[in-house]
Order: sequence, then structure tokens, then C-alpha cells
Amino acid sequence: MIKLAANFKFYRSILNVLLIALSLAFAGQWISLPLLDKLEHIAYDSRLKASMPNTIDPRVVIIDIDEQSLEKEGRWPWDRRKMANLTNRLFNDYHIKLLAFDVVFPEPDHSSGITWFNRLAENELSQDQAFLQAFNSIRPQLNFDDIFADSLKNRPVVLSFFSQTRSDHINPDNQLPPPVSPAPPFSVMFPLAQSFGANLKTLQNAAGAGGFFNNPMVDQDGKYRRLPLLIEYRASLYEALSLAIYRRYLAADSIGFITDEQENPDSPSLEGIQVKDYTIPTDEHSAILIPYRGKQGSFKYYSATDILNNKTDPAELIDKIAIIGTTAAGLMDLRSTPVQNVYPGVEIHANIISALLDHNIKSKPRFMLGFEMLEILLLGVIACLAWDRVSLKYAVLIFIFLTMALIAVNLRLWDKYNIDSILFSPLLLLTSLFLNHFCFAYFLETRKKFKLRKYFSQYIPPELVEQMAKSDEDFNLKAENREMSVFFTDVRGFTSISEQLEPHQLSELMNRILTPITLIIHKHKGTIDKYMGDAVMAFWGSPQLNPNHAAHAIAAAMDTLMALAEVNRDFSTKGWPEINLGIGINTGRMSVGNMGSTFRMAYTVLGDAVNLGSRLEGLTKQYGVCIIVSDATRKHAPGFLYRELDCVRVKGKQEPIGIYEPVCLLESANFAQIQELEKLQEALRQYRNRQWNSALGLFLELTDQNPEVRLYTIYRDRINYFLTNPPPADWDGVFNHDSK
Repeated sequence: MIKLAANFKFYRSILNVLLIALSLAFAGQWISLPLLDKLEHIAYDSRLKASMPNTIDPRVVIIDIDEQSLEKEGRWPWDRRKMANLTNRLFNDYHIKLLAFDVVFPEPDHSSGITWFNRLAENELSQDQAFLQAFNSIRPQLNFDDIFADSLKNRPVVLSFFSQTRSDHINPDNQLPPPVSPAPPFSVMFPLAQSFGANLKTLQNAAGAGGFFNNPMVDQDGKYRRLPLLIEYRASLYEALSLAIYRRYLAADSIGFITDEQENPDSPSLEGIQVKDYTIPTDEHSAILIPYRGKQGSFKYYSATDILNNKTDPAELIDKIAIIGTTAAGLMDLRSTPVQNVYPGVEIHANIISALLDHNIKSKPRFMLGFEMLEILLLGVIACLAWDRVSLKYAVLIFIFLTMALIAVNLRLWDKYNIDSILFSPLLLLTSLFLNHFCFAYFLETRKKFKLRKYFSQYIPPELVEQMAKSDEDFNLKAENREMSVFFTDVRGFTSISEQLEPHQLSELMNRILTPITLIIHKHKGTIDKYMGDAVMAFWGSPQLNPNHAAHAIAAAMDTLMALAEVNRDFSTKGWPEINLGIGINTGRMSVGNMGSTFRMAYTVLGDAVNLGSRLEGLTKQYGVCIIVSDATRKHAPGFLYRELDCVRVKGKQEPIGIYEPVCLLESANFAQIQELEKLQEALRQYRNRQWNSALGLFLELTDQNPEVRLYTIYRDRINYFLTNPPPADWDGVFNHDSK
């Protein structure tokens, strides 16, 4: 056994090393594991959603080219004259602070017909002086691109363009905005663009500033979680639309680069971008984690057609950063994000601008790579060393502690320091190491538990042995005093039934009765104490503590009666007599434990509370009910509706007790049942106050209402007797039962 354990320990150690090495390789980004990537995305998305402010930022607004605008103003693209009108209104009438376009204008606008007029002037009507004079006078009004360009000049405007990772034809009429910086020595880490789609030169020259609106860093599941602030094209760096808006808003002429040059002088990498007094934390690719404020609607939307037609209150847009974008599905600017599967792309830029203004950008700096690898290594070593030195119980506690500590550190980095760190990889490692340890411990415990079963099954019930074998709890078989519930059931008229059947039939009948009773008791977490011929004794509350022992005992009794109905239907087909049961349940303090002799031991309960439970079962025949519970049981199980039966003294006890019949679950009771039992309470009150006539009248009404209840007849007979034979003056309303 010792040699086998040593072998298993060796193999377990090898597996632990492999698991730690695999986690380190993933954390070090040497390998990619799709499942872990997906889990890490889930963890990131959960943290993001939990920490979002879910408030509206009033500083940034969106001028929405929505379905309403397309319906009223015409399909997209609109002519540039209309775009000029929109721009002029926003600055002149609404007094916005800055305007950005989340759309690109790569082609000339010929919607005015100027192309045809030029052709006529150069050909068919080249000699028509009247036409030429008229055309030259209106030419400026027909050049919509120039009109739009004029609306952009000398205003804080930012246009957009898109970059491409593949080489493609570049329209010679298009022009990029001025680069934000030459590519620095570490520019190899920036995303590279091979081509672009930009605005007409006349428009870009008029606006000056511009930024790219596409995202070359979409995750494999298609979600927008990261976005680079810079891309490289032909040894120059161009900024994202959000960064361009932020710089233009602050009037920042340039940017700076924060690197780890002091720690890594040979090959420094990017750690942040400096804009005036704020260092934007980025990774080595200039990417930030997109700081979503909430679901769509974190910024106010204004329909473009309402702006064009002066239907919006100008006070709502004064000094705002306005971004013209679209939520119309047909214009395909909807993205998949961690916070919403369909999310307007224009609002992604608004989220970044809002976080830049608040200096609240989360990132995953490069040094976190070393931190995460160290975290995994320490976690693996601590777990393996600790678990080898403690029992399985304490190993579970250590596992829970390390798990909670790992989650707490991860959330602290996120909330306090705006740093993203992997979570599922170390959690999965910790779980795998624990399962490895658990399987080894289970192998060693199997032989021990086998001996336990073999030893204890000789003198305690098999169901208790199984509980002990499956549980890590330290069961103590010494007698102790506990509050528990005891359950007695007996077949009524068993002697006469047994006389009607052959021995083999009687054996089959008892099996058909006792089997469902046993299964029901086990189902409701009870322990079978013993079978006594046609009777069953069971208890709740030991060996395992059960605070709801009374409720489980009553539920088992009710289920037993339901099962008995099915048994009787089966018996009727065989011509066997119908079976009736009486069940008594009591709750109280009992002695429980291993009791018996040197020859045989039994795990059982003893005490006055146990004897009372047996007496209650005997009373069921006298009251014509199937279940009787004591007042103590009723108080411990308030979830049932009860019919009060009597206040009695049973043989061997001087103290009176209340006895009750559970009718149904309290939540299942109907109005008629509740009304009937309230009337019964009033009838019993008058009976105990010797108000015989009024009590008799109520019991007569109850009998008419529910003639099947024998209890009402019992009280009518008692009252009729007391009318001619009044009880003594010291009568307390208690009925004495002198027989068992």
C-alpha cells in the first residue's frame, strides 16, 4: 500500500509540473488555447459590465443619421450642400465646441449636375455666350464639394478615414490628414497599414485634422474590446478618430511617447501616449481597452434631420463635442461589443473620448506579462506544497481561500489601478491542481472507507454506514442528546389481514408496503431505525444535523399516504384487503447513538419524546385520522395547515399535549379549508369554556360541511354526554387516554 501510494504521488507531481508549465506558456503568450481565450474574454466582459457607470455623459453628443433622417432627407449619401448646411447649423445656430465626422467622403459630389454643365460648356454650347455667362455665374453654387469645404474651414472639425492591412488601389483624389508623428524607433510594434480610404483633398485640407475610424484589432469572436490609438503608414503615424478629437479639443499640437527605455534600453516598447498633462496608458501596440460607459444610449442622440430643420433646442448642444454618425441598419455601422451584440460604431468613439476627458482608461501594460507568470508560478507552488501537508478538509479550505484571493487581486487591479489581468488561466490551474490532489486523496481514502463499511455494517443500519462512507464529517456514535423528530407507522388490523393470506402472499404484501415507505423516508433525509413486524420506526436529525427535521418527517408521512393509495389499487386487482396506516410524529430532545449489548449494537433513539411518538401513532385509530403530530412538531414545521384534534394526556405522562392532523402545505390550502379550520378553533374554544349548546351547533355545522371527518362526531358525543353529566369544576378540557 505504501509503495503504491509513493508511485501515485510521483505521477501526481509530474502532472502538477505539466499543468503549471502549460499555464505559464499561455500566460507568456507562447501558445494559444482557444478555450482559455474564450474564458478570459468572458471574465473581461463580466468585469467590464460590473464596473460600467451606466450614466449619460453630457459633454459628447451624437448627430444621428438615423432611419428618420434617411426617410425625410433622402437616401445616403446626401449631397455635400446638405452636409454644409448641417455643419453651419451646428456651429452657427447650436454653438457646438467641436465637430467630428464618423463618415468618409472619398468621391466627388456630382449631384448638382455640374459635370453635365461642364460638358455642355466644353462641347455643344461652347460658343453660346449667354449660356457660358449664366453658367459661370452659378458655377460656385453647383460645386457642392467646395461649399462643404468652405463650411469646414477655420473651424474645429475632425474628419475620418479608414486604413487597410492589404495593398489596394488608392484614389489619387483622396488625401490623408497630416501624420501625428514620424514613426519612432520602436514603430515596428504599431499596427501597419498598406493602403487607405480617405476624404477628398479639398475637404481634408479644409478640415485639417483627421483620424481613422476602423479597428484592426477586433478579437476572434468579433467583439470590439481593444482599439489602437496609432497606426503606421509609410514611416508615419496616424491617430485614431477618438485621439484626434481629444487632441483637437485640447488644442494639443503634438504627442509624446512613454516607453520602458530605462528598464529595457536595447529594445524599448511603448507604455503610453502623452497628450499635454495626461499619459494615456496603452500596450506595446498603442492599443487601449475600450472604456464602455454602458449599453447604447450612454450619450444623447439627436436626429440629423431635426438639426437641419431647427427642431432641436439650441441650449442642449452649446459647447458640446458633436460626432456625426449613423445608427441606420442599412449603413452598416453597427458593431458587436462586450456590452451589446449590436452597438453603434459612432458610440464606441464617444466612449473613448469620454474616458480620455476623465483620464480613465484601462489597459494591460507589458509588465503584466511578468506579473501574471509570477502569479501562476507562486500559486502552483503554494497550492502543491500546502495540500501535501493537510487533510482533504483543509485542502478544500485552502482552495477556496486561494480562489477568493485570486479573484480579489484581479478585481483590485481592475477597479483601483485600471489594469486588466488574466483570471481564468490561474483559476483553471488551481482547479486542475486541486482535482489532481483530490483524485490521489480519494484513492488513499477508498481503502479506509472500505474498512469502515466492513466494520460498522455489522451493527448499524446500512444507510448510516453509506452516509458515513460518503461524508468527510467526523461521526460520533457515542450517545448524545439532540432535538429530533421521530416517526412511527403501523398497519391497522394487521392480524386479521395476515389470517386471510398465505405465508408467501403475506411476505409479498409486507414487501410492497415497507419498500415505498423506506424509499420515501430516505428521500426526505430520514434514517430507518427498525422494522417491527408491520411497523416502521424512523427519525430525523441524526446522524446528520437537519434543522428542518419536523417538516421532513411530516412530508414523508404525507407522501407515504399517497404511495399507499397506489399500493391499494394494486392490491385490489389481486383481491387482497385494503391497507390502512396510522402515523405518529413527535419532536423533542432524544438520546441518540450506539446502544445495545456486547453481542449486538444498534444506532437508535430513546427517551420520553420517542415514547410519545409511539403513543400518537396509537391515537390515530381513535380520532379516525391517518397522521397525528404533537404540538412541538407543529411549532417546528409552520409550513403546513393543521387541524387541531385535541388536548390529551397519554398513558405514562401527566403533562397534557396538543395533538394535530396535518392537512396540507400551507401554500396549497384553499379558502374553504381555512374557513373550516377557523370554525373548528371557535368550536373547540367554546367546548373548553363549557358553552355546550353553541359548541354543539358549530360541530353540527362542521359535520354537515365535511361529514367524513370523524373528529366532529367525537366532540358531538362528548358534548351530549356532558349536557347530562357535567365535568367537575376543575375540568381543564384535557382528554385522558389510559391505554396505549
